[in-house]
Amino acid sequence: MSDMISADLVDLDLSADTKEAAARALAERMVARGRVTDLEGFLADVAAREAQMPTGLDGGIGIPHCRSEHVTEPTLAFGRSARGIDFGAADGPADLVFLIAAPAGADDAHLTILSSLARQLMNAEFTDALRAVGDPADAAALIRGEEPAADAGDEDSVATPAAASAGAATVGTGDREDPGPSGRPFRIVAVTSCPTGIAHTYMAAESLENAGREEGVEVVVETQGSAGFDRLDPAVIAAADGVILAHDVPVREKDRFAGKPTVDTGVKAAINRPGELIGEVRGKAARGEVTAAGATDPSGSAGATPVERGGESGEGYGTKLRKWLMSGVSYMVPFVAAGGLLIALGFAIGGYEINKAPSVMDHFVWTQADSWAALLFQIGGVAFAFLVPVLAGYIAYGMADRPGLVPGFVGGSIALTIDAGFLGGLAAGLISGAVVLAIQRVRIPKALRGIMPVVVIPLISAAVVGFLMFVVIGKPIASAQSAMTDWLNGLSGANAVLLGALLGLMMCFDLGGPVNKVAYTFATAGIAVASPSDSAMKIMAAVMAAGMVPPLAMALATTVRGRLFNAAERENGKAAWVLGASFISEGAIPFAAADPLRVIPSSMVGGAVTGAMSMAFGATLRAPHGGIFVVPLIGNPLLYLVAIAAGVCVTTALVIVLKGLRKPARGATAQGSGGADPSAPAPGAKQPVAA
Repeated sequence: MSDMISADLVDLDLSADTKEAAARALAERMVARGRVTDLEGFLADVAAREAQMPTGLDGGIGIPHCRSEHVTEPTLAFGRSARGIDFGAADGPADLVFLIAAPAGADDAHLTILSSLARQLMNAEFTDALRAVGDPADAAALIRGEEPAADAGDEDSVATPAAASAGAATVGTGDREDPGPSGRPFRIVAVTSCPTGIAHTYMAAESLENAGREEGVEVVVETQGSAGFDRLDPAVIAAADGVILAHDVPVREKDRFAGKPTVDTGVKAAINRPGELIGEVRGKAARGEVTAAGATDPSGSAGATPVERGGESGEGYGTKLRKWLMSGVSYMVPFVAAGGLLIALGFAIGGYEINKAPSVMDHFVWTQADSWAALLFQIGGVAFAFLVPVLAGYIAYGMADRPGLVPGFVGGSIALTIDAGFLGGLAAGLISGAVVLAIQRVRIPKALRGIMPVVVIPLISAAVVGFLMFVVIGKPIASAQSAMTDWLNGLSGANAVLLGALLGLMMCFDLGGPVNKVAYTFATAGIAVASPSDSAMKIMAAVMAAGMVPPLAMALATTVRGRLFNAAERENGKAAWVLGASFISEGAIPFAAADPLRVIPSSMVGGAVTGAMSMAFGATLRAPHGGIFVVPLIGNPLLYLVAIAAGVCVTTALVIVLKGLRKPARGATAQGSGGADPSAPAPGAKQPVAA
């Protein structure tokens, strides 16, 4: 580590008041040493990593870090603050700040050394020594491992970087008696990982190992970090009594741990409360709770599912519910797009009477356009028939992983059978996930654990969900679905315009996020039938039109007032033309992320204008996607395009005015950012490379 930190990269009197100022002060030292080529770009990468998860740790430590293309070689800077700086730790501000900078393509050896520092930070003697040291050179030497962290004479009190370089470490038992099966010590295997794989991954491993020593428990940790990972020996996993998965990114090869009592949580939980996690997994082992193959632990979350539930176990129910619902929607949308476009093409070729055509199995004629139209329509209808089962199945999957799929799909299919529609699918998905989680909490004999995921859980959960849907809640939900459909069919005049404005606001609020998806799902639910109502098709048209506004407006703004945007934004503006025209709202995300207070409100106003005008013009749409490429399938297409153009112009004008009112940034040039917002990411800044 001798080339990573030196005395001039140490500030023992860090005067910064905020984490941003602290990162800047330490990064400036890196720039002076030639380790960072672009200060603003590097700080933008640090801020992006910080936005993923706060880097403050209990014990007064802050470790802002990232991998960045602006870093020439792995570098470490250290600062000590007398007043403390808030890095988001639960126990208060940090007085020891380590800024870790790794190149985007850092080699394994360097990253291993950085990971060893992360392990040392879990050593109280090491951090105490850093608080007491009075000379920058001594502090740098201490961090390099050239000096002991304490004067106690125990040469092993602080591990040197080389001593902690192993990817997986075994911790022996301590002085306590803590027998597992057959009188031997309780054995735990663990996996730790974080988004960058540099700091938290290894600190969590060290924390678990230290807690294992104190508890008299054998702990073997697999660190899935930037330097790769050494897989745990299958024999070690087989002999383990429990598993701890502490991760903020999906665990690789998670199925290896199936059939073991498992605690699944975020990586910071392993750093801050490792003893609790060890106690929790021991409790589950005592109760006989296990994880099925590929399944989530009942009390935790499974990073291997499409739902990123890496937060700690105290995550609010509302947040979890949103993630579960988004899991279902994300899997449903491709069926919506494929089925809807096929149906729309069938109508375009054969007219709206094509839905009365007989089955193409018996009446297909290769040379007749109507036969092709009927074929497209019927394929699309089959795809649409999967919408509710897929929605329900993958909501349950988001809650309980693969064991939730069977009851979810069964419940969703029942919702279609009893005409409960999307509301029934939502209910079936949530009930299915809850039933599976409840079954997984039941203590079962070890001999039956192997058949739980393939026989017992599917059998019981499908029977319970089917009973509830057919006998208990199905009819009330079907009545509610019918009432909502009648309400939509009755919309007219001012009510329809107001609904269009509301849907436009929702589509542009988070640009492909949960609110956007709620509006989109509401619209597609109305047309996911063989003969959708006129009101449902108007709603679909309004939603698609509003969703096209933000990227098209950003593209137009970068064209007419390019000096208000930096070079990267102007380049993104070119792509936004195509994305917006294709109804991909996410094309405006780079602009919203860089300047949210100006871009998002402007987009919402333009989206509301477009949604309201589309409803007022009576534009209709049978396809759920496609942008301008399905304009021939739109009712009142010219007025529909007028509505989109109006919203784009409104958003463009607002963005230009708001950006023009801000104060130019220091050092801005007409060729560069043109007065970039000081709070926005630097011109040309790239996102940190994911580990």
